[in-house]
Amino acid sequence: MALQGQEEIGQQTEEPADRQQEGSISPAEQLPDGPGEEEADPLLLPWDRFSAWLHCICVVGFDLELGQAVEVIYPHHSKLTDKEKTSICYLSFPDSNSGCLGDTQFCFRFRQATGRRMSLRCFLDQFDRDAPVYLKRDPGHYYGYVYFRQVRDKSLKRGYFQKSLVLISKLPYVTFFHSLLQLMAPEYFEKQEPCLEAACNDIDRWPAPFPGRTLILPIMGVVMKVRIPACYDKPGTTQLVQATQSDTQVSVVLPSVYEVEVFRCFCPVYFHIQMLWELVLLGEALVVMAPSPAESSETVLALVSCISPLRYCSDFRPYFTIHDSEFKEYTTRTQAPPSVILGVTNPFFAKTLQHWPHIIRIGDMKQSGDITKQVKVKKLKNLKTLDSKPGVYSAYKPFLNRDEEIIRQLQKGIQQKRPPAAQNAILRRYFLELTQSFIIPLERYVASLMPLQKSISPWKSPPQLRPFSQEEFMKTLEKAGPQLTSRLKGDWIGLYRQFLKSSNFDGWFRTRRKDMTQKLEALHLEALCDEDLQIRIQKHTEVETVDLVLKLKDKLTQAKQDQLPVKAGTLTKLQDHIEAVILTLPEDLQGILQKPGTP
Repeated sequence: MALQGQEEIGQQTEEPADRQQEGSISPAEQLPDGPGEEEADPLLLPWDRFSAWLHCICVVGFDLELGQAVEVIYPHHSKLTDKEKTSICYLSFPDSNSGCLGDTQFCFRFRQATGRRMSLRCFLDQFDRDAPVYLKRDPGHYYGYVYFRQVRDKSLKRGYFQKSLVLISKLPYVTFFHSLLQLMAPEYFEKQEPCLEAACNDIDRWPAPFPGRTLILPIMGVVMKVRIPACYDKPGTTQLVQATQSDTQVSVVLPSVYEVEVFRCFCPVYFHIQMLWELVLLGEALVVMAPSPAESSETVLALVSCISPLRYCSDFRPYFTIHDSEFKEYTTRTQAPPSVILGVTNPFFAKTLQHWPHIIRIGDMKQSGDITKQVKVKKLKNLKTLDSKPGVYSAYKPFLNRDEEIIRQLQKGIQQKRPPAAQNAILRRYFLELTQSFIIPLERYVASLMPLQKSISPWKSPPQLRPFSQEEFMKTLEKAGPQLTSRLKGDWIGLYRQFLKSSNFDGWFRTRRKDMTQKLEALHLEALCDEDLQIRIQKHTEVETVDLVLKLKDKLTQAKQDQLPVKAGTLTKLQDHIEAVILTLPEDLQGILQKPGTP
């Protein structure tokens, strides 16, 4: 069931096309699966392609005198502030109590230093244009994807070898980067730095991660095949990447670049999945207490993804430590806990965060445990230590009645030993349909705020959107509410009222308003292009004609910068109009207005 209301406000439908001819960056390839016009390859400088995927690669080791320290950064020109390096150091190692012997993979998220200028921002923005909102680059944070190795080594003073290979990126492609680390890290631990340099050079030959593309990515002698999701994909349908006869060299095929195993994460608390969905939807303060960074980070990412295709707009930290720069900010008792989801492993947090309203305790996911007994929501006062039993500790009363059907379905799957992939699919579909049932009435109402197309005049400013009225929206729910698509009963009105106060609504509405405003600008531009400007300027003075040219040039520049969703050929048509109008002016003015630098 796709989201409704998209067509009504004219979402952009043009899809990106190949920016590179096949074989131009051998042996990496990109296979488009959407129509579009060919564009020139903008990736011209060394390390541009690398920067489209990663900010840098770090090696974090343990020094007896200094503690954790960044030993190596690749490429060497990559810049990290001292604060960012400190964050990476502490977040790249599990807490000592986790007892992570062997190899461990997890991820974290940390704030980007303020005031940093992103030289590649415009270049990177083009990849976000067709990305789903929940997979767009994170403007204020970095993700860290970690491969940590801890093994006994008697030759070292501490008796253990401890080191992490960390990929720093703006992209939330957790499955892809973990798979990439599984190929890179073992090689690095065996061959050291030359291997990292080779990997960076391989990545700098990759095509850019344009949404909708299927990509062939060689790395250190292995070839990966992935597809980058796009906003025009039907929600809930993973466009499966399959090996073909031509893929003789492909050794790793990833069905998804970002999806985590939601059922495995929620298995210890699956009786409460609907309540957890409400808490995430409303941006409530949540803490996940887990035995290891792998389990804490996966569970936090599963929580964030459960309201997809909505984007979770508050802060979330898949792995959070007492050394984090936001530790005091997030644990203070002088104010209410912030809208954030934290994943923690240190027992110290059981005491520090016991004033938080909602706590999820996750046991060892490798052990099946007594999961069928975790029916009741536990009282917060019963959470004394990190060793408390798995469950949800909260005084929250859900707005919606429990959906017994999904519980029976998942329970049956456990009893019959249904494959994990099938359980994942069932749970993901349930979350998707629940979120869509909730968001469709909002989409429908917001689409009604759009002015009628006949009200758009080429010679007046584009009309404004009508303001969002909470009460007006609430009145629409009686006949066009979630009851049309959901079997769930309960206080839907109360849930909507609470949601409208949340950062998730604010983020969603800002995006929708921007899309609709751009659509109005695009319709206005198309109306202008359909006018016969030659007849119009016959009534103009020379000054008025010059003024018109300057305004049209401004509109053209703005349309290109904002990538307005105009019909194919509109911008070319507008350029032709501008040139035709300029030719009606005296030669001296033509020379001035035809200069490339003219505004």
